[in-house]
Amino acid sequence: MMIKEFFAKNDEMLDLYTQAITKAHGAHHPEVFEVRKVYEDIQKKVKSGQEDLTADFSKLRDLTANYAIPADACGAMTKTYQTLEEFDHLVQG
Repeated sequence: MMIKEFFAKNDEMLDLYTQAITKAHGAHHPEVFEVRKVYEDIQKKVKSGQEDLTADFSKLRDLTANYAIPADACGAMTKTYQTLEEFDHLVQG
C-alpha cells in the first residue's frame, strides 16, 4: 500500500483519536500532546504532496518508546499507536 492510500484510509480515525487521547490520557501521558502535534504535521505534509515523513516518524518513535502501549491505555490509544506504527513501517519501506 502506498503512503497516500494508507493516509486516506486512516486519516479520519487518526485525526479523531490523536485528539481524543489528549483528553483521555493527557494528564498521565503528556507525550500524547506531542503525538497529536506530530500527526498534524504529517497531515499537512501528506496533503501538500510531501512523502518524506522520516523525521516525523522518528520523533513519534521517540515520543512513544517505539509505540509501546501503556498499561492504562484505552482502545483508542491502543489503535492509534498500532496504526501509527503500521504507517511508520510503510514510510520506512
